[in-house]
Amino acid sequence: MLLTQLTARRLPPGWPAALPPIRHLAERGLTLTAPIAFLVGENGSGKSTIMEAIADVCGINSEGGKAGTKYASTGPATPLGEVLDADLTATGLRLLHGPRLKRRAFFFRAETLFNLGQNVSGRYGFWEDDLTEQSHGEGFFTVLERMVSGPGLYLMDEPEAALSFQSCVRLVGLMNRVAGEGGQIICATHSPILASLPGAQIIELGDDGIRTTEWDKLQLVDHWRRFLAKPDFYLRYALDMD
Repeated sequence: MLLTQLTARRLPPGWPAALPPIRHLAERGLTLTAPIAFLVGENGSGKSTIMEAIADVCGINSEGGKAGTKYASTGPATPLGEVLDADLTATGLRLLHGPRLKRRAFFFRAETLFNLGQNVSGRYGFWEDDLTEQSHGEGFFTVLERMVSGPGLYLMDEPEAALSFQSCVRLVGLMNRVAGEGGQIICATHSPILASLPGAQIIELGDDGIRTTEWDKLQLVDHWRRFLAKPDFYLRYALDMD
């Protein structure tokens, strides 16, 4: 483990302090108990907000990228990132805040990945392939397999966005391998496949704040089970709105 605890010194002014998970984080903190942790919740629950803040406090570009590297698009810390504290182990301090060229951390952010790729593809320490010559999913795995490996902290925000069912299963295998190599992964996801990884900590964000739960008790999993068993029950409401 590199990162064990997240706390906020105070609530940031204005948004996102109104979100229950952000208030929970400020009042009670969040303890990470496993090498792989999943943040699960509805859109707008605060998953990406927390991921960005973790990136800020760990010295990674909150728009996505590699620790120790500055990009022209790098801006100030996010509101939560300005007040977040991260308790790092001795190994975590060395890998995240040691000499710049020896830092081992990467933020895989689906929505900004290809913009990042235009700036760093082919550069030393990154990947050689041109992402524009690959499919969306192939490009994701080019980056994942090159940048998420061995000891280090790896942040992921919805990495399943371009992945098929089989590719999500493949990503579960990659995550498990990295944990065995001494890496730590914190991943925000809507995927029940990724969240099913055995031994992972599952953190659900919702109206009641933050709670650690089990895979088969996730609202996400319950909805998918019900939908696959009887899609018409869900679709009739969506189709009526049209």
